[in-house]
Amino acid sequence: MSDYTLNPHYASDDVAKEPTRAGFGRGLKKAGELDERIVALCADLTDSTQMSHFAGAFPERFVEIGVAEQNLVTVASGMARMGKVPFTASYAAFSPGRNWEQIRTTACLNEQPVKIVGAHAGVSVGPDGATHQMLEDIALMRVLPHMVVLNPGDAIEAEKATMALARDDKNPGYIRLAREKTPIFSTEHTPFEIGKAYVLHEGDDVSIISTGTMTAQALIAAKQLRELGISAEVVHVPTIKPLDVDTIVASVAKTGRAVSVEEAQAAAGFGGLIAETLGDHMPAPLLRIGMNDRFGESGSPDELLAHFGFDAGSIATRVQEFVANRPQYKKGF
Repeated sequence: MSDYTLNPHYASDDVAKEPTRAGFGRGLKKAGELDERIVALCADLTDSTQMSHFAGAFPERFVEIGVAEQNLVTVASGMARMGKVPFTASYAAFSPGRNWEQIRTTACLNEQPVKIVGAHAGVSVGPDGATHQMLEDIALMRVLPHMVVLNPGDAIEAEKATMALARDDKNPGYIRLAREKTPIFSTEHTPFEIGKAYVLHEGDDVSIISTGTMTAQALIAAKQLRELGISAEVVHVPTIKPLDVDTIVASVAKTGRAVSVEEAQAAAGFGGLIAETLGDHMPAPLLRIGMNDRFGESGSPDELLAHFGFDAGSIATRVQEFVANRPQYKKGF
């Protein structure tokens, strides 16, 4: 078990909730207070992305690029080349959705520490619908050489992740943020380190390996499964790249089965990454819970999570069926 201290109220109906973008806003302002090299650029979404906290505190270090996401990253790369550590913010549907080539060429190829902030990711964006529900960003960003990819689980962790990303003045980075308020399952005392995954709940029958705000759902699903006699281990993965392979492999070696959970496309996304990892280390059965070759729809965030099977009850049902029908991997198979 890791030293990740859980909020004792994570499974209660009145658990505190806050969007991860709010944690980013606080974290970027704090990072700016600690390091004068931090600059911020936005594509006309300063309030929505919560970059407004930084812009208000450091107007001389903030640039409003306007609705020009390709220019957003190109300008930031030039600033990085001159010694700055720039954060660029927009909706994930537009950055990296619209400017992936500029991210690849000006930031990654040139090894510049440009930080891409993709807000409003996942189906939980809600009524804005499929055009704004970015589901392909994990796949797009994790394949880029040198790119660090973070997907914090709640607002407290998002603040820590932002500050950690700001301290990395060598690598480009991507942080994935949600629009909707989500449960706070961590505390101010829980650790965060780029490249680390955390075992939040120990189990013996199956490893639920989740990333981002889906970990809150995975934790509740594990509690429901315990009542059904299934012992589920929950591994929270806020850093998708570089992946903490040792923690994930150790968990699956113990439980013999794995389930990946993400609010994104499972093909080539986080589920694809877990499949690659297990393929390299052990032939354990894997169930990938994520979007499967389709786009989102318009609806309320809760309706959409339930409709696409991302809520705790749906996760628990699928894990129960998986455990009942797939034997555990044993060393030597």
